[in-house]
Amino acid sequence: MEISRESPSAQTVKVKDLTPQSRRVNLTVKVMSIGEPKEIPDRFGGEPKKVADARVGDETGTILLSLWQEQIGSVCEGDVLSIENGYVSLVQGHMRLNIGKYGKMTKTGQEIKDVNTEVDLSATEHQQERRPFRPRRDYRSRGHYGGSRRF
Repeated sequence: MEISRESPSAQTVKVKDLTPQSRRVNLTVKVMSIGEPKEIPDRFGGEPKKVADARVGDETGTILLSLWQEQIGSVCEGDVLSIENGYVSLVQGHMRLNIGKYGKMTKTGQEIKDVNTEVDLSATEHQQERRPFRPRRDYRSRGHYGGSRRF
């Protein structure tokens, strides 16, 4: 019997439907504004990365979209974007829409006339779930299959 390894397909949603747990979402949004790029230090000691927040929305609400590196100069205020396979993360307890390496962001000819700026999903603070602490195991004294090894 063959097991399918395909991930569940992304679902099309409106901005108001996004939650901190939203994953694999497709949506169409209009760029309302783009903030100044900031440099973020790399977690692994590499070159710092540039990030800018763009306020995007549709007729149901707005959210901040994180634009990284080359994405920053690729969109302008007023552009309508189609986001495929996006996800939501919490940054200091506030929701951010992300494209990520498995997502896709393209400009579209679609029009969004009215954006509901009254509903701002990034303004609400959410409780961040803490990952449970899992101590590292010491594998040095065990063989490949978990058996005991004497040195």
